[in-house]
Amino acid sequence: YQRRVHGDFLRLNSTIDTFETSSQAHRLFYLALPPAVFLEVATQVSACCLARKGWSRVIVEKPFGRDSASSALLTSQMARILSEEQIFRIDHYLGKEIVQNLTTLRFCNRVFSHVWSNATISNIQITFKEPFGTDGRGGYFDGIGIIRDIIQNHLLQVLALVAMEKPSSMEPESVRDAKVQVLRCIPPVKMSDVVLGQYVKASDGSGEAYLDDPTVPSGSRTATFVSLVVHVDNDRWRGVPFILKAGKALNERKADIRIQFKSEESPQGPSVAPDELVFRIQPKEAIYLKVNCKTPGLSSDVHMSELDLNYNDRYQNLDLPEAYESLIYECILGNSANFVRADELEVAWGIFTPLLHLIEKDQPIPIPYTFGSRGPKEADELATRNGYTRFTEYVWRTLSARGK
Repeated sequence: YQRRVHGDFLRLNSTIDTFETSSQAHRLFYLALPPAVFLEVATQVSACCLARKGWSRVIVEKPFGRDSASSALLTSQMARILSEEQIFRIDHYLGKEIVQNLTTLRFCNRVFSHVWSNATISNIQITFKEPFGTDGRGGYFDGIGIIRDIIQNHLLQVLALVAMEKPSSMEPESVRDAKVQVLRCIPPVKMSDVVLGQYVKASDGSGEAYLDDPTVPSGSRTATFVSLVVHVDNDRWRGVPFILKAGKALNERKADIRIQFKSEESPQGPSVAPDELVFRIQPKEAIYLKVNCKTPGLSSDVHMSELDLNYNDRYQNLDLPEAYESLIYECILGNSANFVRADELEVAWGIFTPLLHLIEKDQPIPIPYTFGSRGPKEADELATRNGYTRFTEYVWRTLSARGK
């Protein structure tokens, strides 16, 4: 078997050779493979297919292990066959336009530099919502769960960019050093700061329950929803809860960052609604600041409005690349800033591994929530306990939706 596989990769190399007619030829390999075959394929690529007339780079898709130990083992095995400079661990959230704009907005606008801390910020929410369930992929999902699928990678990467200190430069290693530095300030997540949920059929019969998916093991306690609180123990963020929330079969498709500022006492009476800076990652990319304004006309009442940068309205003739397009292009350029470094991966797993092991050991029963709902009410209660104030009267709309 091994000889046959080795021969297949030698033939692949010969086929690639036929296209490399110039004096310089680079090779980029994209490995989106099941964990069971990943290492063997990477080994054969390294042994048979690396470029002889240019650079070789290998893009690696998640999962990067299941916990700290398996990730460390995979990292050490990969280090024997490829250098760290050749490995590009991809997280497509780092290629999304709004996420890539975080560092520019933070570090190129002085208006934010003095308010980006616990002195003015009450709490930060980072949310991922999908309106559909597992749709026949439950067998795969059940083996990883929502924390490994979304929280430990996508949302933690976003948190690192929101919370990191200003890097010494925008060179890839400086940016990645800053991310690792802030991740090292995060202690492991406590079970008391976690809400787990699993979707059930709606009362009107719409939407199947997670356990109705024929590929899901009977009686599975795998969570399809999680809301948890992360704390960053440094001078900038001490006391500011980061609330990470992700779920399937919810009421909408959305990913966003909500930075809620501390309330201001109004001279007109009671406290007004807190300001909130929102980064809408998907869909309809936008950045807007919810602020309190005087109601127009003869009234002196205060209402909430927004200072708004909506990408669809502001950049109408701009064709934004997909996240994967952007990241593959950066890999070709050799820019590793938006890829995950080995030590960053190690620290990220350290934050969640104790929690994951505890869940697997104790098998807590996830709270049922209705297909198409906002998720368990306990998640809202967790956010409220950590200072988040939700206002249902205000609804953000694009300019086109306002008829402008």
